[in-house]
This record gives sequence, C-alpha cells and structure tokens, in this order.
Amino acid sequence: MVKRLAIIISILALSVFLAACSGNSSELDTTSPGAFIGGMSGIEVSFEPMSIMEDGYYTIYDTEDFPLEFIVTNEGEHTVAAGEVRLELLGPAQEDFSNIPSWEKSNSETIEEISEFNPSGDEEVISFTPNDYATYNAVIVGYQDLTWYVDYEFDYKTYLIVNDVCFKGDSSDERVCTVSEGRTYSVSGAPITVTSVEQDSGGKGIMLLKIGISNVDTGESTIVGEEFDDRFSQVSYTLEDSLSWECKSGGREGEARMVDGTAEIICQLADALDEDALYTKSIALTLDYTYRDIVSETLRVKESAE
Repeated sequence: MVKRLAIIISILALSVFLAACSGNSSELDTTSPGAFIGGMSGIEVSFEPMSIMEDGYYTIYDTEDFPLEFIVTNEGEHTVAAGEVRLELLGPAQEDFSNIPSWEKSNSETIEEISEFNPSGDEEVISFTPNDYATYNAVIVGYQDLTWYVDYEFDYKTYLIVNDVCFKGDSSDERVCTVSEGRTYSVSGAPITVTSVEQDSGGKGIMLLKIGISNVDTGESTIVGEEFDDRFSQVSYTLEDSLSWECKSGGREGEARMVDGTAEIICQLADALDEDALYTKSIALTLDYTYRDIVSETLRVKESAE
C-alpha cells in the first residue's frame, strides 16, 4: 500500500497540473475519484445458508444437523492479514449444541482489498462446524426460533490523499495557489471516511489543514489494541510529509473521538515556511482503527414426528 500511495500521489500531481493548464472555469469537485475506487464499507460478514427456507426462515427438524458458516468479504481498500478479522458467535446457549468446537474464530488467510480487477472484493469462508455439522439438543415442543448473532471486528485503515496543498510563505502573494479554500482530495473505501478537507492560515508561513472524518457504516470503531467505548468511536491517525506537522483533534494528538459519528482533525506546520516559499504538493494521511459490527440470522427448529 505504501508503494501504491506514492504512485497515486504522482498521478494526482500530474492531474492537478493538467487541470490547471486546461483553463476550465467550472466549479471544482473537492473529491478526486481517480485515486481510489472509494465506498463506505470495509469487512462485511454474512451467513451461509443453514438449511432450506420456509416462511422466510432457515428451517430444520430437531433430528437434523446444520452448518454454521460465514462469508467474510473485503469490500474496502485495505488488505487485511490473517487473524485481523475476528468473529464471535452469540445468542443461543452454548450447552444446547454439539459439534461447535469453538465459538470464536478468525480469518486464516489474507483477504485482499477491492481493485479494478476484483471490484467485488476478496473473501474467505469461516466455518464454526469444520468437522461435523451442529445439532440442537434441547427439547422442542412445536417449534422454536433461534436467533444467531455474529459479533465481528477487524483491523482496518483509511487512506487520504490531499493533492493540491498550498505552501506559501507570503499569503499576500496571489501567484500559484490560494491558501484559504477547500482542497481536492481522494479517500479509500472504508467504514470511516473523510468528508471534507479545507486549508487555512495559522499565521505567517503556517499552513493549516482541517480534515473532517465520519463513521459512515453501521458499526463502531476504536484505536487498535484498546477497548470499545459506548460513548464514542475513535481512531488514530498519521500524516505523511517531509515537513513537520502538529495534528490534533479535540486537543488530543494522534487520535480522534467521533461524537455522533463525526470529528475534525486539525494539522498545522510546526515551523513557519520561508517567506519566499511558493509551491503546491500532495499530502497523505492514514486513519487506523479496529471496527466492530454485528449481524444476525434466525434458525427455526421444528419438533419431529419421532
């Protein structure tokens, strides 16, 4: 991904140059669709069929067994390594079942990101019944609906490229670029996304970037290695540039808390530019987090005639 970012930054820089030369005066879209495919998903988990469908439910008799298998699909633009997707079965009492060796599993292979040649994303099937299918051992009278939940979490990253940041030591100089305006950017497909990038001045020769981020999927996030907090989602972040920047969100350096699903990261140059500095270049920022969500499915178990 690092090599890919470098290539993308070069392409974006060329795109900005060509756009400037074209003389097009139409309003500029602040997103650049060419760098990433984009999207609002990361890892998605779905149930494989447990049996035949009757009246909208997977249905078995109490004398039958059933599989518990899940398709784990990477619908975003970050490749996850083995062990970075973790699933936990919840819902029915464990003692009521046989042939489920473990109620917690993780991916055993690398699951590649979406790409031009694989737009649907890579996937892996994770089975909780790898040997024999599961059986339900409790007594059934008539029928019983069992609601299965799978709580899953995965380590993920969101990649942002801002491709026309203005570096200007003298803000009164009207040549080349304007300091205080929205910036064109491109963001990778992920459940935590970037919604805006604006540049401003933090003082003479001090460039300031305001980056809005948002949780656009149904789950929640936390910093990798930390517990989830019911009050807010959170991410860590790093800005990649040859110059030294100081980045904070809500007074916290290197991490952002999303209240009501949104937060703003403010980055400013640590040292003022020389007065004669005048150029534009691309800057990359990476959001790093563990994301958690849950899916459910109902299995109807009917009393057999035996």
